[in-house]
Amino acid sequence: MTSKSPAPQNAAAQNAQPDKLGSAPFAVLVPVMMSFFVMGFVDLVGTASNYVQSDFGLSDSVSNIFTTMTFFWFLVLSVPAGMLMNRIGRRMTVLVAIAITAVGCLLPIIGYLIPAATAQLVFVVASFCLLGIGNTFMQVSLNPLVGNLAHDEKLAGMLTFGQFVKAIASFIAPLIAGWAATTFGKWWLLYPIYLVCAILAFVMLSLDDIKENAPDSGRTSVLGCFALLKNPVILLCFLGIVCHVGVDVGINATAPKILMEHSNMGIEVAGGATSVYFAFRTLSCLSGSVLLQKFTRKQILRGCGALMALSSVCFILFAAVDGMPVWLAYAGLAFVGMGNANVFSIMLTTGLLHLPERQNEVSGLMMIGLIGGAIFPPLMGLASDAMGMQLGAILVMTVGVAYVALLSIFFKSYGSTR
Repeated sequence: MTSKSPAPQNAAAQNAQPDKLGSAPFAVLVPVMMSFFVMGFVDLVGTASNYVQSDFGLSDSVSNIFTTMTFFWFLVLSVPAGMLMNRIGRRMTVLVAIAITAVGCLLPIIGYLIPAATAQLVFVVASFCLLGIGNTFMQVSLNPLVGNLAHDEKLAGMLTFGQFVKAIASFIAPLIAGWAATTFGKWWLLYPIYLVCAILAFVMLSLDDIKENAPDSGRTSVLGCFALLKNPVILLCFLGIVCHVGVDVGINATAPKILMEHSNMGIEVAGGATSVYFAFRTLSCLSGSVLLQKFTRKQILRGCGALMALSSVCFILFAAVDGMPVWLAYAGLAFVGMGNANVFSIMLTTGLLHLPERQNEVSGLMMIGLIGGAIFPPLMGLASDAMGMQLGAILVMTVGVAYVALLSIFFKSYGSTR
């Protein structure tokens, strides 16, 4: 998989974008950031799964499999997406990803217009799969594309700003779905709105003028990616991304259920809990893009770990102790949103800078780590069904939180440059 080269080696590389954060022309940055917005569409799966569960009367374990369908593709398609990127370039691969995502937004619109419930569910499931496939191609190509706009230590700040834009899409999805459900009785009207945004992003990026580094001639294989796990730094960062995405997707799908279980809220109101998480995640991404320019990655990660640990305490108390106030759950959402926001960019940047000569394989491996979004939710669903309450899901999620918190404590021992 291609990513930024430490130093230009050819004429194409010499024409790459300036390497200082914010030095790229505004007209170049806007389509790239719009693509990050489309990347956030994958998070609507958490919101959609709650409505689909209600529409079709599904259990927690079955509904949580929807997220597995979405994030499973990171395991099988990350390396092929990187190979495609080497052939057609980063920008073209992002365009392919946006096109796939747009089709994923189109299918539920068609499905819910069909009277048969079985057909509706088939179209929704196919949509989840396409959103996952599109997001896989997007993650593989868009993050390295940012390498043409920011390099070295500034890369973490730029990636975090991209995550801020992505979080906006994630934040407003539950709000739009709730508004559409209460106003029109059709939560799925979220999809045509996002379809229009995807088409707009495709047009903007297709007209964008980004001078890319020449595609890497080296080959990347699945075995080559996983062989890097022998390196302790790469292994810890890989597991950090697995846990980060697992917590992110898990809380996205579970937060409304936690509130409904311990309050009188309906799905339309409880669904807004996801927006609370993404609101604080969005703010933290924005602040993180600035703070990562002033503080070291290990300092930021330690703050992230502390906030995430505090969130687990709030959730466990709320779910396990009768009579706990609802604000405690919202406090947990705020803490995990702020804490989990910058983990991905810190882990990815640390891996890329630790082995700059193996960035193709490192980038591919870290994207495979997004499979955490397919691992955690099913386990959370099984645990909640087994215990008969959402505390089971919270305990599974706490495993990922504990890993990030412990990792933040020992981060200094393996930090590459900062």
